Amino acid sequence: MTEYQSRYFAEQIVLKRPQSSIDGLASAMSGVKVDLNPHQVDAALFAVKSPLSTGALLADEVGLGKTIEAGLVLAQCWAERKRKILLIVPASLRMQWRSELSEKFFIDSVLMESASFNNAKKAGALNPFEVRNAVVICSYNFAARKDFEIRNIPWDLVIMDEAHRLRNVYKPNNVMGNKLKNALSGRKKLLLTATPLQNNLMELYGLTSIIDEHVFGDAKTFRDMYVSSTNPDIRNRNLRNRLHGVCQRTLRKQVTEYVRYTNRHAILQEYVPSEEEEKLYNFISEYLQTDKLYALPEGQRTLITMVLRKLLASSSFAISGTLNSLINRLDDLLKGIESELDMSDFDTYEELDDSDSDTEDDVLTADLEHDRAGIIKELERLNDYAELAKSIHSNAKGDNLLLALEEGFDKIEELGGQRKAVIFTESRRTQEYLLRLLSDNGYDGKIIFLNGSNNDSISKQIYEEWKKRHQNDGKISGSKQADMKAAVVEEFRDRASILIGTEAAAEGINLQFCSLIVNYDLPWNPQRIEQRIGRCHRYGQKNDVVVINFLNRRNAADVRVYELLSQKFNLFSGVFGSSDEVIGSIESGVDFEKRISEIYQKCKTSEEIQAEFDSLQEELADHINEKMVQARQSILENFDEEVAARLKHCQSDTIASLGKFSQWIYYFFMIHGAERVEPLDKWRLRLKTFDGHERIYNLNWQDADEEGDIFLRREDPLYESWLSEALHEELPPVHIKFDYDECTRHISFFDNHPGLSGILSIDKLSYSGIGDEEHLVFSAVTEDGTVVDDEMLNAMLELPAETAGQCPPETESLVKMRQERIAMQQQKIENENKQYFLDECAKLDAYSEDLKEGLQRNLKELKKLIAEKRKTFRASTSLPLEEMLALKDEINKLDEKRKKMQREIYNHEDEIEQQNQRLQDEMQEKLKGNCQIEHIMTISFEIV
Repeated sequence: MTEYQSRYFAEQIVLKRPQSSIDGLASAMSGVKVDLNPHQVDAALFAVKSPLSTGALLADEVGLGKTIEAGLVLAQCWAERKRKILLIVPASLRMQWRSELSEKFFIDSVLMESASFNNAKKAGALNPFEVRNAVVICSYNFAARKDFEIRNIPWDLVIMDEAHRLRNVYKPNNVMGNKLKNALSGRKKLLLTATPLQNNLMELYGLTSIIDEHVFGDAKTFRDMYVSSTNPDIRNRNLRNRLHGVCQRTLRKQVTEYVRYTNRHAILQEYVPSEEEEKLYNFISEYLQTDKLYALPEGQRTLITMVLRKLLASSSFAISGTLNSLINRLDDLLKGIESELDMSDFDTYEELDDSDSDTEDDVLTADLEHDRAGIIKELERLNDYAELAKSIHSNAKGDNLLLALEEGFDKIEELGGQRKAVIFTESRRTQEYLLRLLSDNGYDGKIIFLNGSNNDSISKQIYEEWKKRHQNDGKISGSKQADMKAAVVEEFRDRASILIGTEAAAEGINLQFCSLIVNYDLPWNPQRIEQRIGRCHRYGQKNDVVVINFLNRRNAADVRVYELLSQKFNLFSGVFGSSDEVIGSIESGVDFEKRISEIYQKCKTSEEIQAEFDSLQEELADHINEKMVQARQSILENFDEEVAARLKHCQSDTIASLGKFSQWIYYFFMIHGAERVEPLDKWRLRLKTFDGHERIYNLNWQDADEEGDIFLRREDPLYESWLSEALHEELPPVHIKFDYDECTRHISFFDNHPGLSGILSIDKLSYSGIGDEEHLVFSAVTEDGTVVDDEMLNAMLELPAETAGQCPPETESLVKMRQERIAMQQQKIENENKQYFLDECAKLDAYSEDLKEGLQRNLKELKKLIAEKRKTFRASTSLPLEEMLALKDEINKLDEKRKKMQREIYNHEDEIEQQNQRLQDEMQEKLKGNCQIEHIMTISFEIV
């Protein structure tokens, strides 16, 4: 091929297409490690469909990948160099988002929290949120506390996950919601939630007002028009029409053609603790219920108590080590030192602690007037418990694990899966205990770890071997944490049988090659459990998944927790796991855990435990409002036929667009000396890099993983340098012969027009206005007058070719065609912008009518009152004259009020119209774009 084709392919690869088209997303889609489904591409396109819109609400059901949808929008912004991006998420999801961005989208991020914020301030940063080339991730509470700093950044995109936390923003006393709404006003926002409507239609008003304040009128008018409506069918239809452009929701049942869901099967392994274990549990439970505890810092007592109860339920080994930390703290207190507890055994403690302290900056303050006698007495108690814990060498739950594993493996083999299991625990010490236990019982050498640090000898060896295997294939990212995870997952996939993981194993990794999950410790947070199971029960899982849970039959509270998670949340059986209604009703999983912790803390008898859990179940039932479920279905969910047609179209367009994009990249690399590698049905290319190494690149990330190739991305230095060279090369007009005989493809147009020849001109039209976009404009005049469309010109430029002499001067007909084609493209952009403008005008007109409706509603109510008073007056002949005159006087005053209100309404309506016109004028200013034309090349051609 020729350098002219190299330039053509380079232009196609970097062309900034309209972001609302699938072709516009192709660049972002081709460079991410995500197995895209059509509903995700469809949702991403919905979010970017109009450059005038200020955002969207993506409300797909649980498990459909809203993170992927948002990630695509984010990746598109990133590719367009719009890199001021803020992610506001629940504290417990910050690391998961960071991991997803890094591993799936290759985008760097920074966690903005108290420590990093203060460090940046000390280092001289005026505003720590001003970050270059990295997404900023922070929690809701932290963002609300730093609303001043956030307001002063011109964000290109703000993504808010679990956005239902803001659905009460319409209430003036919702401080956090209103702070964020005001701080982010005018910024483009993407809200993600599976439960946009839980209890009240006002929640829809609240969420849409965060995205765009001009979708509906004010809160009072919305309440009058929709909440108080007496005809729900008409109300729902009107709401559906108004939300059509701002909210999209897809259901799991609508995507089964594209996403294969396997089933979940639950195995419950009950056990009875030994006498010593029971004694230890009761002692520590009683200790935690003591009014005054010196070992637990007062400001963190609730959190630490919850963690201690979880460690106590995990194993005697887990609680034993933590008891030593409590003892050390008391020893220090007797010396006048207030030391911090070591809670590192609980892998997610720092995350919980940060979430807990997000409401205000936590500073531990030492109380220097300790009650020495109380401390000594508490120290004696803890020493006794520690001795008891040390004397316990085996746990009943551990012994039962051996039985449960065999049962699970048998079930998995019956279902066609591999003998592999992920065992989840909340304690690193329990992790070590299970390693010893399983190694001594037939699994020696088959076990690996995954936790927050992975500094054990087995992990270190796996990591070193992994680095050697991948030293020259580009898989080493340089981030030890990410590479350690990759090494452990690869070891588990290829060699090991059992992965023992803490919560770190439940974040950001895909284990769909494994279908047995063991919840050795069961979190109280349903979202955590769903996340754990989702590591295996996910897209790409070919087998049914088995979930093993453990239950202490003697513990009444444990029994009720399991019933709640199993029956109310439906976590362990069926196809889809937890339902939106239930999972959305708990708002925050951490808060739900604290609610359960309170029950453990305050209940001392079985009767009290049963009563408290009955009350908790009633609370959950109250949150699941059947009328609201029906309203949500009617307002937000499209008919299956409509969704099916849309997704089918999206699927075919995505495949075509990505295929075309891959073809351009393939040809571009072949021109630069790459060789096609077997198997030829995969996009594999061999070439030498800058450092002289020969490497195999792959344009498909799944094939790259399977073959051990490097996944080719735009950020590759060699790729970037070649693109830059091609785009800056001067190309004088030449004659090119295209060799159709050498082409392996059969193209009927060229068969029917043998020996086609003529002149082709390619220009690039760059538009900057409400959105930036570029178009290649093809103008071709053939010698025999044959009309050649853009698709055939693209096909011609992909043929084998060689330069063969001079190009004749441009003809008058070619110059005229260029002008016409460029004008047509400009007109097309203008027409699309007109449609965006009309859509926005319709929205603003509806908004204005809402406000006017609110004004008229008050007037109608006053007129109704006057009519009633007049009727009473006409029937008042039996009343004393004084009362009649008083009633007439009241009617006259009300009538004066009506006239005054009528005048004010005219004035208010004028103000509303003026506001509407002002907003439309602002949009018209944005529509005044600028077009630049760059001539790319002129060639004469013949096809031989």
